[in-house]
Amino acid sequence: MSRKCELTGKAVMSGNNVSHAKNRNRRKFLPNLNQVSLHSNLLDEKVYLKISSNALRSVEHRGGLDEFLVKESSENLSAKAQNIKKRIIKAKNSLTA
Repeated sequence: MSRKCELTGKAVMSGNNVSHAKNRNRRKFLPNLNQVSLHSNLLDEKVYLKISSNALRSVEHRGGLDEFLVKESSENLSAKAQNIKKRIIKAKNSLTA
């Protein structure tokens, strides 16, 4: 699996290490990824995702996984997260109907 957040799309970036003498060496900036299990209230199940710490804070700020996925654009989400989003929207519509 690639080093990419499944919720925000944050991935590896490249840049330079710059010494005091202004020597430049290429380096990678890796995202802080964690394997977490988040609970979906509408689906009533645990979802295992590989997300960045920043994304985890965003999920908690927005009020949980369900609310985060409904508001998040599908272009940033991985295929797994898009599938979960579709299931959540379907469950939400069946509750209101």
